[in-house]
Amino acid sequence: MKISTSRFGEIEFRDEVMLRFPSGIIGFPQSTRYIILDHDREAPFKWLQSADEGGLAFVIMDPRMFKPDYRVMLEPAVLADLGSPADEELILFVLLTVPPGDPDRITANLRAPVVVHEPTRLAKQIILHDDLPTRYPLFAQPVACP
Repeated sequence: MKISTSRFGEIEFRDEVMLRFPSGIIGFPQSTRYIILDHDREAPFKWLQSADEGGLAFVIMDPRMFKPDYRVMLEPAVLADLGSPADEELILFVLLTVPPGDPDRITANLRAPVVVHEPTRLAKQIILHDDLPTRYPLFAQPVACP
């Protein structure tokens, strides 16, 4: 399959690598097909690129790379939506916000992670009811000197 994107130009990929979000992503319900692209093979960041809208892409990351104690308890309804997977079949990532011109202030949305059932490629963004931030800083912020 081929798609034309605003960031990466034309991309060709195999259909079996596509993630399917039956409910879309929060704020983008019409875009239900995505692929994951490497930002840079050495960097932990990746892109979640819409296959439905070439201009829609999110920076994503495995949250355990910056917050090892991050855990998500999935409700039975979410597991059913994903095909009732075993824990080891699930991949978890969070969407990042990169402020223009200030990449040191990248934040992660820990309250609305994305869960992927690897074998079926079904995915779902969930909203956790825990008291988790939507803008968790990835890097320690410098302390202002007087």
